[in-house]
Amino acid sequence: MTFAVLPKERMVRFVVGPEGAVVADIDGRLPGRGLWLTASRDIVARATTRRLFAKAARATVTVPADLPDRIEAQLAARCLSWIGLARRAGQAVAGFEKVRGWLAEGRAALIIEASDAARHGVSKLDRWRGDGIVVRSLTASELGQAFGRDRAVHVAVAPGRLARALATDAARLAGFRDGGTAGGDAERKSGEAG
Repeated sequence: MTFAVLPKERMVRFVVGPEGAVVADIDGRLPGRGLWLTASRDIVARATTRRLFAKAARATVTVPADLPDRIEAQLAARCLSWIGLARRAGQAVAGFEKVRGWLAEGRAALIIEASDAARHGVSKLDRWRGDGIVVRSLTASELGQAFGRDRAVHVAVAPGRLARALATDAARLAGFRDGGTAGGDAERKSGEAG
């Protein structure tokens, strides 16, 4: 626990279930007193090993050994769900040419680049990107799932509620994929290439 005051969008809420097990409340809707931690694999692991969940809950609790992995899986599934919703609503496209077209037309608020993409392929879009948010916390095969393909390297999402929700969850996911803190992989890009 860092005792830092952060916006909820950069944190993960936990609750203690009826059986005394700590559960990650990714949606923020489960009943009970919330225990909040920064969305970071390291911080959740540290809270687990130091028994800080029990101290904060003032009760005996059980914490699954794979809690950080469960959170990562839930956040990844949630991101893919947002992308799928955006795709079905006509608010997301995949593929270099389509993404470049959306960037040129000013239709993209959020760009997702596969975390395992080759750097030279990603850098081709730099001059078109502008000030949009760039996310790099999903793999090409994960992005491909949302579009019914084997892989997708470049994805653009139109402005709106879905793009905002996706950016929030992708930033939290980055804290579990990199071991860093939430917000590390959802970043604003300047208009300069390079």
